[in-house]
Amino acid sequence: MRKSDKKIDNLIREVLTEVCEGTLKNYEGFLWVTHTVKFQSFPQSLQIICVFESNQDRTNFLTSDGQQHVSTSIQNAFNQVGVQIKNVGKQINYETR
Repeated sequence: MRKSDKKIDNLIREVLTEVCEGTLKNYEGFLWVTHTVKFQSFPQSLQIICVFESNQDRTNFLTSDGQQHVSTSIQNAFNQVGVQIKNVGKQINYETR
């Protein structure tokens, strides 16, 4: 991993950690956020994965305002560090462990 890639990865982890902490408090069954990225095409290649305890927890989250809340939180957090994500909703996946 190049030094510039490490800086991008650290930035992503910091942003997602902030979002994760807020989401943990507000949505039952939410466990963590992780990501994958191809550094050569960041931020377009960024894929964010929100992980839930069970399918029911994920369903409850998706049928509430959770999806919109998390998308907005992620978008705002990246904006604050100067990273523009054009369509964050398409870059977030919701899974169970």
